[in-house]
Amino acid sequence: MTTPALEALDATQPDAARATPGLARRTLAVFARNKLALAGALVLLALLAFCFLGPLLHPTDQIHTDLSQAGLAPGAGHPLGTTDLGYDLLGRLMYGGRTSLEVGLAAGLLATLFGTLYGAVAGYFGGWVDAAMMRVTDAALAIPALFLLVVVAAIVTPSKPVLILIIASVAWLSPARLIRGEALALRGRDYIHAMRLMGGGGGRAVFRHIVPNAIGTVIVNATFQVADAILYVAYLSFLGLSIPPPAADWGSMLSTGITYTQVGYWWLIFPPGIAIVLVVAAFNFIGDGLRDALDVRLKNN
Repeated sequence: MTTPALEALDATQPDAARATPGLARRTLAVFARNKLALAGALVLLALLAFCFLGPLLHPTDQIHTDLSQAGLAPGAGHPLGTTDLGYDLLGRLMYGGRTSLEVGLAAGLLATLFGTLYGAVAGYFGGWVDAAMMRVTDAALAIPALFLLVVVAAIVTPSKPVLILIIASVAWLSPARLIRGEALALRGRDYIHAMRLMGGGGGRAVFRHIVPNAIGTVIVNATFQVADAILYVAYLSFLGLSIPPPAADWGSMLSTGITYTQVGYWWLIFPPGIAIVLVVAAFNFIGDGLRDALDVRLKNN
């Protein structure tokens, strides 16, 4: 139940939970001074433009095969050559990048959202609730994530929504433990005790106090989760558990390229491999930059 007293209490919580223009400017200034983070942001923007706007400048047919054009080396008309089925590799790289980025972003954000709520609830309520919820997390963490992904992906028919759910189902464990630690520290703060005395419930504590005050940790963790999710997409695709053709992603392109290594089709390997390295490195650099920027913001408060 919301009362004027509780609303007034919400307005007094630390600035870490309330964004202001001044804080935002300071955070952006610190982030911009981190050259690797800034480079990561620029690389990510370039890759997004390449994958989502590139097909408008370089339209190709990525549905119908053309075996007469199969295995062509980079040259006029095909800047990166063609695949074993005659697809233009530059267009395929754009097309596959859409899938990798869409699945990676959606799975990473979904895992972060669920893991944040799960960890916040466990940490705030503590006791037997925390013990039961964390034993579930510990049991799941004891099983290698890649093994779980392969088993589940082999049982169901892969598609974009299915891949997103499969990857998110194992990726939420790390943010859950991380946010649970934040919640354990935050639940002892004076404003949490005051909220309880005024009749505030657990839902209000989690959504209005715990999660907002852990938002810096959540944002930083989200960038790493997206990077990990993109790698998981590549792992599954490399093992043959990707979205069925004619769809493509960078992992399946790399897997196909490895098959033709001995015949010298190097252009089937390097472009998707470099793209995966660039996007994962970009998200990690952005995460490091955000962590430094948000730490400075919190220390200044």
